[in-house]
Amino acid sequence: MLIVGRITKDAAVTTVAGERQVVNFSIAINDRYKAKGQEPKEFTLFVNCSYWMTTKVAPFLLKGTLIEAEGRLFLNAYQDKTGQPRASLNCHVNSLKIHGTSRKNGQPVLAENAQEKITDDLPF
Repeated sequence: MLIVGRITKDAAVTTVAGERQVVNFSIAINDRYKAKGQEPKEFTLFVNCSYWMTTKVAPFLLKGTLIEAEGRLFLNAYQDKTGQPRASLNCHVNSLKIHGTSRKNGQPVLAENAQEKITDDLPF
C-alpha cells in the first residue's frame, strides 16, 4: 500500500532484540469529502510507521516533511487503561521517498541531499 503524508514529529530510532534498530515515525494524511447536499468535511488519518532497512534516513524524517511510504498496512486493536476499545493503523515500510523539505535548528533539510546520503553506502 502506498501512503503519502506529512510526518507528525521527528523520527526516533529504537533498538530492539539487543542489536536490531528500527526507525519509528507517524504520518498524517489529510483528506476531505463532500456528501451530496452537505458541507465539505475534512479529516486526518494517522499512520504509525516502522522502517527496518536503515537508520541513516532518520535525521531526514523531520516533523512536517512530506514523504511517500510503501509497505504493509495492519490494524492493531487493543484496550486502553480504562478498558475502552482502541485501534491504531500501522505500516511496516518497505521503501520511502522524501518529497518535501523541513527545518531543523533553523536550517532547511533538502530531500535531494537526503536521498544521496541514504544510497551512498548501499552495497548494491
